[in-house]
Amino acid sequence: MRLELPLAKVKGMGASGEGSHHWWRQRLSALALIPLTLWFLFSIVDQLGQSHLAVQEWIADPFTAFCLILYSIFMFYHAQLGLQVVIEDYVHNRGIRLALLLFSKVVLLLFGILAVFSVLRIAL
Repeated sequence: MRLELPLAKVKGMGASGEGSHHWWRQRLSALALIPLTLWFLFSIVDQLGQSHLAVQEWIADPFTAFCLILYSIFMFYHAQLGLQVVIEDYVHNRGIRLALLLFSKVVLLLFGILAVFSVLRIAL
């Protein structure tokens, strides 16, 4: 016996209707992070032992700057989605949960903006 409203059954939604949307966003951001992370790791290993100026020139390359910006955006977005799930699952006090969700979103947004700004500052 399923405890589900008929409208929810027709729309294919759970209790809040947000779960599947959140799940898809998390999976798609993870999928985008796979090639970006591999590119980032191989690129960083390639930069080991280079001078500071050489690394700045590497970041200033348009392709590298574009990939670093994409990587930063997807990484912080994916982190925010994952942290949201952890907070929603394990923090039971509504006030504290809301405060933590708001705090984590603001902090991760600020770090994402800082990362993008840093790349743009070097690239431009």
